[in-house]
Parts: sequence; C-alpha cells; structure tokens
Amino acid sequence: SDTIDWVFRGEGEVWGADDDTDIEYIYQELLLRHRTSILTPQQIRDGWMRHIYSDDNTPFTNARGEKETYLWVSNQAAHDLMRLEGLVPPATSDPTRNPHTDMIDAQLTTEIFGLFAPGRPDIALRMASLPIRTTARGEAALAAEFYVVMHSLAAVVDPNRSRKDQVYRLAEKARAHLPDQSTTAKMYDFVEGRYRAGVPWEQARDEVYQRYQVEQMDGYDITSRGLYCNGCFASGINFAASIISLLYGEGDYRETVKIAVLAGWDADNPAATWGGLLGFLEGRSGLEQLFGRTFSETFDIHRTRGGFPGNGLDSFPDMATKGLDVVDRVVTEEMNGRMDASNDSWLVPRLTGE
Repeated sequence: SDTIDWVFRGEGEVWGADDDTDIEYIYQELLLRHRTSILTPQQIRDGWMRHIYSDDNTPFTNARGEKETYLWVSNQAAHDLMRLEGLVPPATSDPTRNPHTDMIDAQLTTEIFGLFAPGRPDIALRMASLPIRTTARGEAALAAEFYVVMHSLAAVVDPNRSRKDQVYRLAEKARAHLPDQSTTAKMYDFVEGRYRAGVPWEQARDEVYQRYQVEQMDGYDITSRGLYCNGCFASGINFAASIISLLYGEGDYRETVKIAVLAGWDADNPAATWGGLLGFLEGRSGLEQLFGRTFSETFDIHRTRGGFPGNGLDSFPDMATKGLDVVDRVVTEEMNGRMDASNDSWLVPRLTGE
C-alpha cells in the first residue's frame, strides 16, 4: 500500500509475542515463580534455557524455510554463552566474550522493571541491574537504565499536568541519571537542542545521522567498525532516534509511535518502548477511546518462546494481575511500603530529596 497506517488485531484474534515483549514476559514469570524481587544469575540463566529456543531445538522457521530462534545480536550471543559454556550473567555481557554488548538488546527487555517499582527508580534500577547486564555494558546499559527510570516514574506523574508536560518531566528526570560526559547523555542533549530550536523532526533525524553515523561525534564510532547495516541495531543511534520520537511526539501516542517507526534504524524497538510507556499512562480504556475500537486481549507467548502452560496463551488482564503481584512484593519487601486496600493504592516512602 502507498499509505502507512495502523494494523490491528480484531477482538477474536491473537497478539503474537516478539522480541520487544517476550523476554520481559519471561522475567515477570521468573519473578513470580521464584517469589523474589531480585533475580539471581542462575535464575536468569535457567529461565533463558527453559523458555528460549536454540538452533538445535527450535520449532520455528522463517519465510525462507530456515530455522528461527527470534534472537539477534547480543541476546543471541548471551544465549549461546549460557547454553554452550554454562555462563551466567553478568559474564554473558563481558565484552571479551560477547562482542555485541553495545547493541540495543537490553533496551527491549528491561523497561518492565521500572513498572515493578512505582515511583522508586532506585529500586527499579537495582531490580533491572542484572537483567540489563545479561546483554549490555557501558553506554548500552545507560540507555536501558534511562528507560527503566522513565517507566518507574510514570506511576507518579502529576495528573494535573498535560500529557506533554508529564512526558517531558519524565525525560528530564531520566536524563539526570545519565553522566554528562557519556555519549548517551550527549545524544539526548543534541536531540533536545534541535527540538528546542524548532527544526522539523525529519531534519533532526537527518542531523542525527550526519552527526553520529557520518561524523562519529561524541565518541560514537559504530561506522568505523564496518558492521552490517552500519550498526542499525546499535544502542546509541536507536537511543537518539527514540528521543526524537519522544520529544516531537509531545505525549501524543499516535504521533510518537508514528515518528518512531518512520525515523528508521531498528525502528520497531523505540516504537515499542514509547508505545508501552504511553500505553501505561493512557490505560486500556484510553487507548481504545483513542483508536475508536476494542482490542483483542489474548497474547501468544509461544509464537517466539516456549515452555509455558496453556499452550502459551495468556490474556492481558491476567498478565496485569500477575504484574500487580510482583509490585505488591516489591512495595512491601524492597520499599518498606504497604498496600492500602481501602483506597486500592500503595503507600511508598519517598526518596530523600524527592
């Protein structure tokens, strides 16, 4: 089609898992299975081995009839290290063993830990530390932490502010987590500067390409490494693209996801990140009102992973209920907070200075 438009699943259809959702699904199940808030290295390895296929046992094939594991880049390398060498995180992101630890992988798989620690990014970052370092180090780990902080603080946005202001404040607080001299911080600052200057998002996108993939500024040297598709799956360039869509989307779900997709590079991943964050802020009813339709609530984790009950079919209400069970444990055991059943809320001590 000459028209780029939204594609939906009908009420009776099933949403299939993909690499933007399936490892986070695994982590939620592992937290519930082990009745813990902090996963151990062995628990992560065992979960990956149990639920993620390898070339030796995958039942999936792609359109060319080749075996498919739905793993790429650093996730694939980490899984191989677990399976073939028995390594556990964080050794699976040791750059001497895994050459892909500055790729985007951890940014797809750890945002959910922010939602598990509402209003407390310090706790969220502690929960996410080892999952992030299953596949990422350095700048890639910083980018993943940026998203975790935003998702944690999304639970306590000021309801009296516009969605645009809410999103900008989340971004500003997550930016404060980044060391000023890091490449990740400099990318954020560059994109924010172009947004504040009033240039169109398309121009900002082209300037990001020129600055980081042509001129290799701010310590971003992916081009010099001669990677496939010029490192289109790298953490840095996709982080910069995600900030373009976040700022220029101005809190509007449709506009943010549209820009994320059209910006290019590994475009489904920033789109999934902001789709998840803004979807959390809007809620199901808000999204259904926005699109003027009712969505399917069935999810098939066995499209890409395996070893779950019910032939892998789950529902979003049941997944949300399980997520609330995780949050209940985190609030009481990690935050010294408590549940207020009468008001259907959590009471969480504030961080000093908040």
